[in-house]
Amino acid sequence: MFGLGMQEILIIALIILLLFGGKKIPELMKGLGKGVKSFKEGMNEVTDLKEEVKKEEEKKDE
Repeated sequence: MFGLGMQEILIIALIILLLFGGKKIPELMKGLGKGVKSFKEGMNEVTDLKEEVKKEEEKKDE
């Protein structure tokens, strides 16, 4: 995963735990999840728009 070994991932997780504390981590993960979901929705919209434009161009060529 991104060229990181298990030790590096554990060290990063430990640092995050020390910086934010155990109570803040669920809130951070929830925000991260919402951000990823929003990004995926945006990418799907771009893909749909691209397909729509492609179909319109095919209709013009006929």
